[in-house]
Amino acid sequence: MLWFRLRPRPHQGALVAVHVGRALLLVRPSYRRAWNFPGGGVRRGETPEAAARRELAEEIGLAAPELTPAGSASGRWDGRPDHVHFFALRFEALPALRLDHREIVAAKLFAPEDLAGVAVTGPVAAYLAGLP
Repeated sequence: MLWFRLRPRPHQGALVAVHVGRALLLVRPSYRRAWNFPGGGVRRGETPEAAARRELAEEIGLAAPELTPAGSASGRWDGRPDHVHFFALRFEALPALRLDHREIVAAKLFAPEDLAGVAVTGPVAAYLAGLP
């Protein structure tokens, strides 16, 4: 038991960067103060894209017509080694969202210039650093 505390298992996640025009949709989970993309962990036997689609539907009630692979990032986030797969989804206008209000308590569009000073998760910061 002590071994697992000293050496946490690596985590694999899938996040969806929802672009609405120039803005990005960020969500705030009930268990953290920082804003994140919709998404979560990849289950055993699940592809990262399937995990991204599942989480998008569970968290904000959105079915993705088409997800575009948008890279990946690795880091130590939430106290464990993590590898996150990013997917992009683009809309001209924000579709209707259905927040679960248990895990996800808020969703907001942020223009790129408004993100400075906003508390975001490590994976979101990594994604933003890679944008032109």
